[in-house]
Amino acid sequence: MALLKAGVCVSWRLWSKRALVFRSLQCRAPCMEYHTTRKSSSCYELHVMFPNPEGPGCCAIILTIVSYLLIVATFPFSLCMCIKVVQEYERAVIFRLGRLLKGGAKGPGIFFVVPCIDSYRKVDLRTVSFDVPPQEILSRDHVTVAVDAVVYYRVHDPVMAENNVEDYSHSTRLLAATTLRNVLGTKNLAEILSERESISHNMQSSLDEATDPWGVKVERVEIKDVRLPVQLQRAMAAEAEAAREARAKVIAAEGEQRASRALKEAAEVISESPAALQYNTPSALVI
Repeated sequence: MALLKAGVCVSWRLWSKRALVFRSLQCRAPCMEYHTTRKSSSCYELHVMFPNPEGPGCCAIILTIVSYLLIVATFPFSLCMCIKVVQEYERAVIFRLGRLLKGGAKGPGIFFVVPCIDSYRKVDLRTVSFDVPPQEILSRDHVTVAVDAVVYYRVHDPVMAENNVEDYSHSTRLLAATTLRNVLGTKNLAEILSERESISHNMQSSLDEATDPWGVKVERVEIKDVRLPVQLQRAMAAEAEAAREARAKVIAAEGEQRASRALKEAAEVISESPAALQYNTPSALVI
């Protein structure tokens, strides 16, 4: 058995003409080529050439020829069915009888399709943004927070976007929500509140790597809001109020300490120089 460029060649060695005829009848089919070789008086060899399974079959070739004949027969009315246009920001991925046409995506501008056997899908190459729904996330220090984000992405390879995933937009949205939970689940509450830029960068890198086989480029991720439970908000507000009161008391105590130090220094100066007391008598009286 040998694999050739045109197809697959299979050979049988038969020992009688009756078997040869039987094999020939079994192998007779469209698009098959076969011939016999006589090895000896009682030995024959049958060679059958099957079509290449990776190339278009006979039915596909026939349908293509018929479609082109119909286009010619109905010209110029067939032009409205054959000529399509895509915008500057779009590309068209064309399939002929289920197979992707060579040459990649078409566009921008005018391209040609064959009715009945060609189908195409338009892919938008512009940057798209979507909101990640609020996710209930348990942080590393066991605090439940609700976080939402916004993701910006675009398609950089229309062929991969159509062939490698059923719905690249929906899949990217689901993956963004999962990535948000996974990344924030490794952070504690203080890091989530203070390191939004770093978290956004980590999410963007993870999403971009995961969506690259889909032909999608994640350009940017932003953490929009971090919502804490009401009880935790009250506790944090009380803690912040207590911290402010403690700070105010410290500031007041430091002020009194500085005032006492100033009075002490003034008393030492007066005790060392009685003339200074007479000079500052009005000030002393005011005090």
